[in-house]
Amino acid sequence: MKYQRGVALSGLLFWSVVLVLVAVVGMKVTPTVIEYVKILKDSKAVVAKMGPDSTVADVRKSFDNFANIDQLAFSGNQLDISKNNGKIVIEFAYEKRIPLFWNVSLLIEYKGSTAE
Repeated sequence: MKYQRGVALSGLLFWSVVLVLVAVVGMKVTPTVIEYVKILKDSKAVVAKMGPDSTVADVRKSFDNFANIDQLAFSGNQLDISKNNGKIVIEFAYEKRIPLFWNVSLLIEYKGSTAE
């Protein structure tokens, strides 16, 4: 007697649905991750550019310039700016709600800091 090999139609359909759902979630999450990386990169660039005697308004304005170039919907007003041992530290935290399908959405909490 020969044993059959291969994938059953039900298994093929199940894994196809799983693969499509993972792909859809990935395509919807990727832009928010890219936005987070850009915000963190711009924050680090602002800290590197600014001197220790810079004001909070100067830091926010500089970040807004970087955010304008990167076309971010994130503004300098959403940054928490402080000084730690004479160095400027920028921290931010925000939530991103991503609608997936019907009444199901994904909530991601992003947090970042230039402190090392």
